[in-house]
Amino acid sequence: MSISQRLENLPVSRFHYILLMTAGIGWMFDSLDTGIISFVLPVLMKSWQLTTEQVGNIGSIGLVGMAIGAILAGSIADRIGRKRVFAMTLVMYSIATGLCGLSWNYSSLLIFRFFVGFGLGGQLPVAVTLVSEFSPVKHRGKFLVLLESFWAFGWLFAALISYLIIPRYGWPIAFFMGALPALYVFFLWSKIPESPRYLESKGRVNEAEAICERIARQALEPKTIDNQIHTSEAQDDFRHKKEETESVQQVKGEARFAELFSSKLIRRTIFLWILWFGIVFSYYGIFTWLPSLLALKGYSLTKSFSYVIVMTLAQIPGYFSAAYLVDRIGRKPTMTIYVLGTAICAYFFGQGTSAGTILTVGSLMSFFNLGAWGIIYTYTPELYPTHARATGSGWAAGFGRIGGILAPLVVGKMLGAYKMSTQSVFILFTGVLILVVLDVLLLGEETKGSPLAE
Repeated sequence: MSISQRLENLPVSRFHYILLMTAGIGWMFDSLDTGIISFVLPVLMKSWQLTTEQVGNIGSIGLVGMAIGAILAGSIADRIGRKRVFAMTLVMYSIATGLCGLSWNYSSLLIFRFFVGFGLGGQLPVAVTLVSEFSPVKHRGKFLVLLESFWAFGWLFAALISYLIIPRYGWPIAFFMGALPALYVFFLWSKIPESPRYLESKGRVNEAEAICERIARQALEPKTIDNQIHTSEAQDDFRHKKEETESVQQVKGEARFAELFSSKLIRRTIFLWILWFGIVFSYYGIFTWLPSLLALKGYSLTKSFSYVIVMTLAQIPGYFSAAYLVDRIGRKPTMTIYVLGTAICAYFFGQGTSAGTILTVGSLMSFFNLGAWGIIYTYTPELYPTHARATGSGWAAGFGRIGGILAPLVVGKMLGAYKMSTQSVFILFTGVLILVVLDVLLLGEETKGSPLAE
C-alpha cells in the first residue's frame, strides 16, 4: 500500500486535530492582517484626505501582492516543501503589517501593503495544500472548510481591535498588533511536519514513512503500521532509481504550468480560475469597502465598525454549515447554494436603507459568502495531482486575486469618478456571482469521496 493510500485510509486522530488547529491559527492571523486594513481605510480617508480612488488603490495593491505571492509560493512549495513556505510567508506578512504602522504617507503604505499581500497570498494555497494532503478522504471536505472557518475569527479580532483600539490610540497600533503573528512561527515549526506525499514525490521515502508511522501510532493502529512499512530491499531498489526519478520530476516541475492546460486538466483549470475570480472579486469588493460604504450611507465610524462585527459573527455558522454539507451533499451543490445565496443577499443589501435591513441582509450575505470560501479551498486541491497540486492551487488563487485587485478599484471609480450609487455597486456584485453559479453548474466536477490524485 502506497503512502498516499495509507494517509487516505487512516482514521482521524489527535494528530489531525492538532494539525487543523495549528494551521488554522496561522490562517486566523492571515485574516487578522487582511481585515485590519479595511477598518483603517475609513480613518485614513479623513486624516490623510484620501479620494475614493486612492482608497481603492490601497485595497488593490495588497491583492497584487497576493496574486504574485500565490503563484510563486505555490510553485516553490512543489519544489522545497509545504512546511518551509508556510513558515516563511507567515513571517513575511507579519513583519510587513507592522511596517504599515510606520507609514508616513499614501505611497509608503502602498509599498508595505504590497509585501503584506505577497506573504498572505503565498501562505493560503500552501496551507490548504498541506492540510488536504494529510486529511483522510472521508473527512477532507470537513477539515478544509473548518480550516477556512478560522478566517472568520481573524476578521472578528480585526474588527474588535479596530473598534476598541483605533478610536482611542490611533490606527498605527492596529498594524503593530498585526505584526505579532511572526512569533507564532516557532510553535508552528515544531508542530507541523512536512507532507509525506511531497516527500515521497521527491524520493525521500524514509522520511515520509516515518511521519506516516507516527500518525498511525497516534491512531492506535500498530498492526496496520507493521503491514504497511516497506521492506528494506524495496527501499534499496528505490534509492538506486532515485537519481533517475528526480531528473524526471525536474522535467515535470518545469512543465507544471503547461500541464494545467493539458487535455486532462484544462476544463478543471478554467473552472477554477473563473470560480476564484468571481468569489475573490465579490469578497474583496464588498468587505474591503464595507466599513467605508456604511460610512457613506451616513453611519458613524463607531456604528459602522459595530455593524461589521455583527456581520462577521454570521460568518462562523456560515463556515460550519458548509463544513456539514460539503461531505454530505457534495462540493458542487453546496457551492451552488452558497454562491447563489451570496448573489441574492448582495442585491438586497445594496437596496437596503434601514439599519435593520442592512444588518439582517448583510449578515446573511456574510454567512453565504464565507461558506463559499470554505468550499473553494476544499474543492481546489482535489482537482490536481500531487506533483502539481500546490502549483495548480497557487495559480487558481493567483488568477482569482486579479478579481480582488480590480474590485476595490472598480468600486472606487464607480463611487468617485462616475458618481454611481451603492445600489449600482451591489448590482455589479450580484451579476458577477450569477456568472459564478453558471460556471459551477456547467464546468464543475463532483469530488466528494474521491481520493486525491497522484
